[in-house]
Amino acid sequence: MRRIRVLVAKPGLDGHDRGAKVIARAFRDAGFEVIYTGLRQTPDQIAEAALQEDVDVVALSILSGAHNTLLPRTVEALRARGLHDVLVVAGGIIPARDIPGLKAAGIAEVFTPGTPTQAAIDFINQRLRPA
Repeated sequence: MRRIRVLVAKPGLDGHDRGAKVIARAFRDAGFEVIYTGLRQTPDQIAEAALQEDVDVVALSILSGAHNTLLPRTVEALRARGLHDVLVVAGGIIPARDIPGLKAAGIAEVFTPGTPTQAAIDFINQRLRPA
């Protein structure tokens, strides 16, 4: 069985990537193949990397407060490249009141601070490898 390929990306001007590295490590430990794009990526750079790497999941980590702009733009950039089946999840400092709008924009799930990494792993496995 092919391993799940996950692109972990930091959209926008965040200068802090500890959380992204923690989740990338957790995904690797869970058996996912992980590609980490690094800091300060534009939505188009993230979408292009997802296309080139043939990923199953894009995991976005954001702390800057620009989530309502950058996350929907990233989904739009993915869809514009024909990546309609790529699962998009997000984590970071995202207020609960903003989560419904992000989900409506195509973010499958939002993981806020304190969420165990296993919750993200389980969500991806359940969506991509249903029992």
